[in-house]
Amino acid sequence: MADKHLSTQFDADLTAVSARLMEMGGLVEAQILRAIASLTRLDTAAAAEVEAMDKRVNDFEVEIDREIASIIGRRQPTARDLRLLMAMSKTTLNLERAADEATRIARMVQRMAGHAGGRPLPTADLRLEGELASNLLRKSLDAFARLDVNAALEIMKSDDAIDLEFEGFVRKLITYMMEDPRMISASLDLLFVAKALERVGDHAKNIAEFIIYIVKGEDVRHVTLEQATVAVHG
Repeated sequence: MADKHLSTQFDADLTAVSARLMEMGGLVEAQILRAIASLTRLDTAAAAEVEAMDKRVNDFEVEIDREIASIIGRRQPTARDLRLLMAMSKTTLNLERAADEATRIARMVQRMAGHAGGRPLPTADLRLEGELASNLLRKSLDAFARLDVNAALEIMKSDDAIDLEFEGFVRKLITYMMEDPRMISASLDLLFVAKALERVGDHAKNIAEFIIYIVKGEDVRHVTLEQATVAVHG
């Protein structure tokens, strides 16, 4: 009975920290979507809101890490339970970094709005990359909540689509700069935004890799997709 009581308490601890993690993830997703919206309209008010959200994300990171450290200290988990807590901590870090990318986009929007004029920039072209990155982050959190390794593999595959969008956008910006050298500075600003969105996709992919680590005990960071598939399916 004592073991069952301890197990029940541990499950309650895990459920609580998991709920906080998902809450943080929802906030980060909203921050990214807001950043994308501010970009397409060069909306400085929306960009300021994105920056203001960053403190809440940072607070979540500190609180969740504190809770995880407390659980490890009190429960001394092993095997899969310990992998789960370690992966939660790393997921929190990746969410905070994704939020940092949203904040960078917001700051770039404010800079670009202050230098508006001349030939219009293809800001709308970044919407697809932004939506892909945001959707991938949401899918990674959903897969994490269910510990779905098959969904994790699909997320790892989908990250390539964001990379392709980034590469295509870079080619378009090069054309803009070649046609009108006066657009070089503004085009470089957009390049930084596109790179920030690509990094959001990378953070979603990292979260997917943690899922495989939790369930299979295999570290699939820095391996090919084929090797990750073997780790999942054998």
